[in-house]
Amino acid sequence: MEVVVNGVEREGFVEPRRTLADFLREDLELTGTHLGCEHGVCGACTVELDGVPVRSCLVLAVQAANKSVKTIEGVADGGELHPLQKAFRDNHSFQCGFCTPGFVMTALSLLRDGVAETEIREELAGNLCRCTGYQSIVDGVLDAARRVHESEGQVAQ
Repeated sequence: MEVVVNGVEREGFVEPRRTLADFLREDLELTGTHLGCEHGVCGACTVELDGVPVRSCLVLAVQAANKSVKTIEGVADGGELHPLQKAFRDNHSFQCGFCTPGFVMTALSLLRDGVAETEIREELAGNLCRCTGYQSIVDGVLDAARRVHESEGQVAQ
């Protein structure tokens, strides 16, 4: 199978029943994608597949063949954190951090599409956190949206 992961072309043999999560974690050693429930409920394993957030525990690795996958390891640009990662840090949007990669990968699409607080809560409802109470996560996404708009020369509302 051939796949582009975080901008790097990868190739290898994958068993037909292997999940994308297991392929990323075990074969490619990209352990930032976390496995929580392994039933698609918690959102910890969220990655982007051709720009769309998916639960990698529910996607077979072979379904990613000839596609592009972005994991949490591919979000930062070189050594520079993405504005969303900075906003999560600055807003204390994580405590233990286990759910953070899934929240970040889900929220990336919200930043691309534009976001309102009610939409953030609805879109992130599929990601579970046992530590924060969610408000700091919503605050982090709103702050990131402001930062992205400001960096693009737009005025945030």
